[in-house]
Amino acid sequence: MSRIPTHTINDAPQASRPLLANVIQFSPTGRPLNLHGQMAHSPAVLVAYTSLRAATAQHGTIGPRLSAALMLAAGGAVGNDYVIAITSRLASLAGWTDEQVAALRAGSATGDDKVDAIAGLVREAAADSGKVSDATWRKAVDAGWSDEQLTEAFAYLGLTVFTAFFLNYAQTDLDVPVAAP
Repeated sequence: MSRIPTHTINDAPQASRPLLANVIQFSPTGRPLNLHGQMAHSPAVLVAYTSLRAATAQHGTIGPRLSAALMLAAGGAVGNDYVIAITSRLASLAGWTDEQVAALRAGSATGDDKVDAIAGLVREAAADSGKVSDATWRKAVDAGWSDEQLTEAFAYLGLTVFTAFFLNYAQTDLDVPVAAP
């Protein structure tokens, strides 16, 4: 059972209403999700979330396909069903096949060694409080990822962990289809 009230645009705190209306552009369903409605209970939380989303959308250089893959890899490592469902849907919408979505979620090979190297780095960081072994980092560098891209990958890791931890904290009711294992 959810711990935090879930708001609509009409009953959210005044400061959250425009942000809640704006999350539609990030939502994989075209409407605010329960997680957005709960975040709206505290404008500070919703601002933090939407700021991370806006920063990656406005300043990200790796593109929506790879960013979706990185969020799914992080989500798979964190293990929250809600975030896995959302990131699986985003990855599918970004053009990943069902097999690739399953591989990114599980941490197995997608058929693209370069993507697998950076997804593995993000997955390892998500699973170990941001820590990544030198071997994992070197594998991503050797695959052709630049320092800028590896730094940017952290933004998608941070966004996913922020979201997953909030979902765990608030015990948000799932309102998106659960991804197949």
